[in-house]
Amino acid sequence: MRTLIFAVSWLVLAGGVVFSAAAVAAPHPFTARDLHSMHRLTDPQPSPHGDQVVFVLRTTDFAANKGRNHLVRVGIDGSGLTPLTSGNSNETNPRWSADGKSLYFLSTRSGSSQVWRLAANPWGGEPVQVTHLPLDVDGFRLSPDGRHLVFSTGVFVDCPNLACTKERLDQKAKGPASGQLYDQLFVRHWDTWSDGTRSHLFVLPIDGPMGGGTEPIDLTHGMAADVPSKPDGGTEEYDVSPDGRTVIFTARTADREEPWSTNFDLFSVPIDGGAAPRNLTAANQAWDAQPLFSPDGKTVAYLAMTRPGFEADRFRIVLLSLADGRSRVLTEAWDRSPGELFFSPDGKTLYGTAMDVGHVGLFAIDVASGKVSPLVHQGSVHAPAWATAAGGTAPRLVFGLDSLTAPVDLYTCRPDGADLKKLTDVNQDELAAVQMGEPQAFQFVGAKGDTVHGFIVKPVGFDPAKRYPVAYLIHGGPQGSFHDEFHYRWNPQPYAGAGYAVVEVDFHGSTGYGQAFTDAISGHWGDWPLEDLQKGLAAALAANPWMDGDRVGALGASYGGFMTNWIAGNWPDRFRCLVTHDGIFDQRIMYYETEELWFPEWELGGPYFSHPDTYERWNPIRFVDRWKTPTLVVHGGLDFRIPMTQGLAVFTALQRRGIPSRFLYFPDENHFVLKPANALLWHETVLGWLDRWLKPAAR
Repeated sequence: MRTLIFAVSWLVLAGGVVFSAAAVAAPHPFTARDLHSMHRLTDPQPSPHGDQVVFVLRTTDFAANKGRNHLVRVGIDGSGLTPLTSGNSNETNPRWSADGKSLYFLSTRSGSSQVWRLAANPWGGEPVQVTHLPLDVDGFRLSPDGRHLVFSTGVFVDCPNLACTKERLDQKAKGPASGQLYDQLFVRHWDTWSDGTRSHLFVLPIDGPMGGGTEPIDLTHGMAADVPSKPDGGTEEYDVSPDGRTVIFTARTADREEPWSTNFDLFSVPIDGGAAPRNLTAANQAWDAQPLFSPDGKTVAYLAMTRPGFEADRFRIVLLSLADGRSRVLTEAWDRSPGELFFSPDGKTLYGTAMDVGHVGLFAIDVASGKVSPLVHQGSVHAPAWATAAGGTAPRLVFGLDSLTAPVDLYTCRPDGADLKKLTDVNQDELAAVQMGEPQAFQFVGAKGDTVHGFIVKPVGFDPAKRYPVAYLIHGGPQGSFHDEFHYRWNPQPYAGAGYAVVEVDFHGSTGYGQAFTDAISGHWGDWPLEDLQKGLAAALAANPWMDGDRVGALGASYGGFMTNWIAGNWPDRFRCLVTHDGIFDQRIMYYETEELWFPEWELGGPYFSHPDTYERWNPIRFVDRWKTPTLVVHGGLDFRIPMTQGLAVFTALQRRGIPSRFLYFPDENHFVLKPANALLWHETVLGWLDRWLKPAAR
């Protein structure tokens, strides 16, 4: 007889939240479908009055094979969880008006992505469309003075208005010829072929006609640059001064050198477009990012790297005085790379996130001294923000927090990190219905005598008297980390739910352990990381005799895919099976096929034509004669970072050598597998491959 439990589920309706009691089965082992059924909380935005938070909640529509994003609000005390939007459209990028009386957001309900407004404080009425532009709005900010909307959209650089770009794109789509002529690289980037447009930054007045009688001003007019950057840049790449007069943004203006340059600079421009953008950081040839005005508007805080061409250099926080142009590095002594930043209202403290020893922590940085104080060091913190004191209460910090066993929910704490409180439980029912594996951190002495960290996740229903097969996950990057977060691609829980012990190691090159540790992988792709993986697996097996060391499979993507290809020829007798996803097979042709050339040029010492020895030293193709391990190959047809031909070549080598192998090809996926149906097929195929070789009963 199956035990039943009762769970409370909430239905998103236009008018509010409906609660209903539903009988559900006893918790079951976590599956890939459970993973993709979780609601994903992002972009929390506290109101100016500090009494509530609006955030984006993504749900998965399996029937439509897509995610749907809607807006939800909750009180700063966790009460009154209420959906604000619903239906088949997507709503993102919520931003409060300065007076807290309106909420602006992006919506596709008109058929294109435009800015809409909803009455708030009190809430009421239907959303009203604000922009009626001929092109999609990609993201926006409101000026603090409440007068302007600053937004980005893709345009042809030489077009005098948005209608010109729209007309050209329409003519191209209708024309009989399909050819596209290019004069420089970035003909394709990430998963998209260039259509000749650039993402530019525009401004419109909030009051009066917008996109109808008023033509937006292109603040980046004539710049052959993308603001924000492609493919992943967002509203964090520009900011508006407190007085609403100035916009500062980050951009790379490298022209034909763009594919091998990481030289982003900060530019300042009047919000009325009355002068051309002025470069504020031309002296630094490396990456300058995420400009942030201080509350008094006199200083800009930003993140800066120091080594040109290196995308994984350490970001330092820099303070730039706008009065005299002098800059001061605030965090030279802090050996971490900060991420999301915001100021306290008095401007005396910066708050930010940084990866730190298997977690993404929340830190306070004193603006005067640069002293760094840890506030939250558990799980992974996302999108922190300041919530102004409401109704006589003390101010709070608001942020998302997740872990290896829980998706993101909203939390708050005091500015000193004390009194941590959970505001939401958006996956209460989903989590009540599943069993997850228990994670535990471990460490060992790895390459160079350094301490190396990792995680072990026990299989669901763990019994110490049993022996379990092992899934050895290898992260990408390579400057990345398998840290304490709820990942939606390489999550260990579906493996634990399928009866596997999961081992993850943050080998040399991983982030969060100091810049020297991160730097160690450059020029050493196949030795020190491999030594860490070898010693890490040995340490995990020795400390956990319930792991069956004779039944181990290794799997990874991106750099992890390179490493599984490398393991096939340089550690060929260890694993029963391998899974290589979007991995490099031939470094020589990879250099000439990939798009962001700065990456291989830094990692392997320069262009292939001038440094072939380093490329060939760490080239998996040289060791195909040693291959013997059954291998599943996965690749996406829209992966332009590591093109599909790399994966197909791996499969060719395996088949020609007579090694048991399969090739899973996704013609509509990029470097990641994002569509729900494809993600489920990916997990089903990968777990089926592991079962075939690691579970005797299934063989």
